[in-house]
Amino acid sequence: MSLDIHIDRLASPAGLLVQKLHLHLPAGTVHTLMGPSGCGKSSVLAAVCGTLEAGMQWEGRINLNSERIDTLPVRARRVGLLFQDDLLFAHMTVRENLLFAVPAGARAEREDAVQAALRDVEMQDHLHADPARLSGGQRARVALARALLAQPRALLLDEPFSKLDAALRGRMRALVFGLVARRAIPALLVTHDAADIADTAHLTLLGSEPAV
Repeated sequence: MSLDIHIDRLASPAGLLVQKLHLHLPAGTVHTLMGPSGCGKSSVLAAVCGTLEAGMQWEGRINLNSERIDTLPVRARRVGLLFQDDLLFAHMTVRENLLFAVPAGARAEREDAVQAALRDVEMQDHLHADPARLSGGQRARVALARALLAQPRALLLDEPFSKLDAALRGRMRALVFGLVARRAIPALLVTHDAADIADTAHLTLLGSEPAV
């Protein structure tokens, strides 16, 4: 499974953001996108998953495993998203938050998938927990589990570690990168922190950001 992003032009009502951006993301790799605020990093992610705001204009093509997906509805693209805010539903338990993401199927199979996802992120003892009672790092792990339960064919990461302390940030980074490799899906990471770079061979700088 590979992700190929070809953006000839991406512009907001205020002006041009990105042009002639061509990225190839092989399966199991994390490609890092860096640059100053306002240079279009998050807009690139939005173009890939189909959530560009009204008034944004773009020309290009997005292929996932050789299939063109930029013409598909958002849900049909099967691209997972992980943000700096966990966006968990406050009125649901951890289990209910995760079940929300599991594709339709037999109840027992869906419950088993939730249990397996929690084991993957080392949160198996918090199945019935109230998200409000979890730490920031625990909530981040649940959000990661929920993103992966939707069985995405690619994963987009919009500064998912930025609100975590340094020690926890390192552990979450290792967990996310490890799961991407094990599941053999391509991932695109937007960050301002050079420590988040998984591999300098898979790094693109936008705008005037200096080379790392």
